This record gives sequence, C-alpha cells and structure tokens, in this order.
Amino acid sequence: MQEHHLLQRFARGSRARAGRGVAVLLAAAVPLLLIAGAALAQTEPTAPAEPIIGTALLPRDLSPWGMFKNADVVVQAVLVGLVFASIITWTVWLAKSIELMAAGRRVRRAIDALAGARSSAEGAERITDPSGEVGRFLAAAGAELQLSAGGVDRDGVKERVASRLERIEASYGRRIMRGTGVLATIGATAPFVGLFGTVWGIMNSFIGISKSQTTNLAVVAPGIAEALLATALGLAAAIPAVVIYNTFARSIAGYRALVGDASAEVLRLVSRDLDRPAAAPAPSARRPTPLSAVE
Repeated sequence: MQEHHLLQRFARGSRARAGRGVAVLLAAAVPLLLIAGAALAQTEPTAPAEPIIGTALLPRDLSPWGMFKNADVVVQAVLVGLVFASIITWTVWLAKSIELMAAGRRVRRAIDALAGARSSAEGAERITDPSGEVGRFLAAAGAELQLSAGGVDRDGVKERVASRLERIEASYGRRIMRGTGVLATIGATAPFVGLFGTVWGIMNSFIGISKSQTTNLAVVAPGIAEALLATALGLAAAIPAVVIYNTFARSIAGYRALVGDASAEVLRLVSRDLDRPAAAPAPSARRPTPLSAVE
C-alpha cells in the first residue's frame, strides 16, 4: 500500500511539473510570435490603390502656347487656320474703315459743292476732286451731252444720261463691297472649323483612355483642353467677323445713299442745262472716263 501511495504522489508531481513547463513555454512563445508578426507586416510591400501611369510624361504646361505645341497635327492646323482668319478679319476692318470714312467724306464735300451750282459746267468747276464719284458723274454727263448735241428729244437725252449715271453708281457700289465677302465667310465657317478641331481632340483623348486603361483625369485633361482651345479660337474668329460685317453693311448702305444723292444732283444740273434756250454742253475739256475704268 505504501508503494502504491508513493507511485500516485510521483504521478501527480510529474503532471504538475509538466503543466508548469507548458505554461512557461507558452508564455515565452507568445511574445516571440507577436514580434515576428510585426516584423513581417513591416517588410511586406503595400500594393498601390491605383497604378500611376506615365505622370512624368504628361504635359504640364496648359497655357495656350503649351497646348498648341502638345496638340495633334490636325488640331495644330485648325488652330493656325483660325488665327490666320482672325488676322484677315482685323486687317479688313482697318482697311475698310479707312476707305469708307474717306469715301463718305469725299462724297459729302462734293454734294455740298454742287448744292449752289446752276449748271453742270459750274458744278465741274466747284469739284476739287475730278477723279472722285461726283467728278465721274459730271464727266459721263458731259460726254453724253456732247454725243447728243443737236438732238431735239430732251427726254431721250435725260434717259441716256440717267442710264450712264446709274451704271457708274452701281460700279461704285460693287467696288465698296470688296473685302466684305471674306468676313461673311469667316463668320459662317469659323465655328464649324473650331468644332472640327474639338471633335478631333476629344477623339484623341478617348484613344488615350483606351490605351492607358485608366480614367485618371490627369491623362485625358490635356487632350480635352486642346479641343476646347480650338472651339474658343473658332468663336474668337467668328464673332468679330459677324459684328464687323454687319457694321460695314450699314456703312456701305449709307455710302451708296450718298452716291445716289450725288447722281440725282448731277442729273438735275443736266436737266437745267437742257431746259435753257442755248444749252451749253458740259465741260468738254475734261475727257470722259469709260465705265470700265471705274469698275
């Protein structure tokens, strides 16, 4: 019995010592596992949320000149054409404004000079610019009076003089209209040319999105900016062209009205000459100018 009790006490002591050993091992292993896990977490690379695609190669200069340099060849051609059209618009505006101001002033002075004249000869003496519109009218009237000298049908002479004056008036109207057609063309086509550049630039932006496999705004922003620049230049060329064309249309209408008044004044002088008993022909010293020279 005593041996049996000794064996039981030895077994219980062995189990107690084994339990204490396991507890010690666990207590020593847990900190080591924690340290190893932290080390692995620090050494493991972190995957980026979104890949960065060629940001160093993207154009960073979004000024108008920078966008032009980085634009597609087609977009560059559109931008150059729109700038050239804008230069033409402002050149026509400057030249035509000077021409209209000078022509209107010249016709007004001639009409004022003819206001107190009693005959076409006296009117020709008062005109300071024989090569102007009124000088051409007087020369054409004088030529017709010379060709119709000795005729008895005064109404026929007046009709022929009126026909000559009408054709000269029409030729001056056509001449003053030169250069305004290009303004109408630019005003009508420039927005569509700019829209073509916009469509081409946006198409290239979508192609870039497809190739880069990303919708990052930094990738597509330059192409969209170039496209919008084409639209802006198209409007910048078209809007002034339309405004200037409408302004010139009103000014030209005023000039043609002045030329019509001058033609009517010369026709009245011719009628006075024909109504006199001894009708003196208009100044013969001045050589009549053919209509082709006026046109």
